[in-house]
Amino acid sequence: MEEPGTIYFTGTAGAGKSSLVRAFASWTKSAGYDALVVNLDPGSEEEEGSSDVDIREWVRLADLQDEYGLGPNGAQVAAADMIALKVFEVKQAIQELKSDYILIDTPGQIELFAFREASKAIVEALSGDRSTLAFLFDPALARTPGGFVSLLMLSATLEFRFRLPLVNILSKSDVLTPEQLAEVSGWSDEPGRLYEAVSRDVPTPDVQLSTELFRAIEVMGPLGGLVPTSAKEGTGMEELYQSFQRVFGGGEDLELSHAPSSD
Repeated sequence: MEEPGTIYFTGTAGAGKSSLVRAFASWTKSAGYDALVVNLDPGSEEEEGSSDVDIREWVRLADLQDEYGLGPNGAQVAAADMIALKVFEVKQAIQELKSDYILIDTPGQIELFAFREASKAIVEALSGDRSTLAFLFDPALARTPGGFVSLLMLSATLEFRFRLPLVNILSKSDVLTPEQLAEVSGWSDEPGRLYEAVSRDVPTPDVQLSTELFRAIEVMGPLGGLVPTSAKEGTGMEELYQSFQRVFGGGEDLELSHAPSSD
């Protein structure tokens, strides 16, 4: 059996990571593939049993707060380090469940995932040759030129930190008007349009900074197709699958593990 594709869903708090993970898992099942959902957020409020492998079996945020008298932020930091200590138990649990895709729902606080050394150790332990990051652009921020540039910078930082391929995703695209969606998509497809959008604002220090950040990002090269998706409406899942397959298999479809669902 071919090594499964491991996908780390990342993004700012509220970007819709958990919803998209479950929507994509549902789509893969209907398309005839197997997907394993892994929750790496010890503070997740998702229902028990909603993930195939759940870090809360080993590390719980509430338990750390009670046991060590920590506040929410301190408990999150402690949890990130404790997860790294449990990562090989998590890996064993994943390996016992055969699948085509491993969908990893990362912690809601992206700074904990992106900037702690423990997270790099976790990613190195769980990743194989077929691994990628999936960075979610929250439309509440992405629909402004400055916000879009900020998300691009964070996306580029994640790619630099983890040294993995990266797919940029516009989550919750259903909240945008068709005109807004076309504009945001255009910024991704044609960098010149994004530069014009940033430049035409009043030249305040913030806008000047956004312009300089844009120029730096353009040199680094993370600009590329932004995949619009909606977990609520179930749209964009096939396009997301195709983007992952371009990373994993040069665009070739994965061999079906079973007959597609008729549901």
